[in-house]
Amino acid sequence: MSPRKRRAWAIAGGLALLALATALVLNALQSNLVFFFSPSQIAAKEAPTSGSFRVGGLVEQGSVRREPDGVTLRFIVTDTAHTVQVAYQGLLPDLFREGKGVVAAGKLDADGVFRATQVLAKHDENYMPPEAADALKRAAGASGGARAATGNPAAPTGTASNKATNALRPEAQ
Repeated sequence: MSPRKRRAWAIAGGLALLALATALVLNALQSNLVFFFSPSQIAAKEAPTSGSFRVGGLVEQGSVRREPDGVTLRFIVTDTAHTVQVAYQGLLPDLFREGKGVVAAGKLDADGVFRATQVLAKHDENYMPPEAADALKRAAGASGGARAATGNPAAPTGTASNKATNALRPEAQ
């Protein structure tokens, strides 16, 4: 075999190895990629019907209840415009509370219940994941401002809405 053919085979082999490595990396990234959806997006059927994703928003007041089996916990996540019922088996974070921000990772069942495999709570009073804060802000704007954003039906519109929404964002400090 001539040196020219050997060089061509070496280049072709190197390109094949590079293509294989690229395919393996992209496959690993695709299988670990988890998208975020708000309850409004889930209600609009924008969320995948198969596969894992995250849902985030606020834990609705009075919605947390433990099932008779003693292991399963059910609660409702809301973005103030729509809600999603979540079922979770496991230990909840210490900061998990009604009326506070939460992000749950899992899958949506055919019956519309989100089966969470992981629940994440915010880590202090002023933080919420940017995706959840943006979803709450969009939902509050679409459903009537401060009343929806603050959860207070007597709250005035205008600046109270901005304060409630800005309190959810870390850069508002």
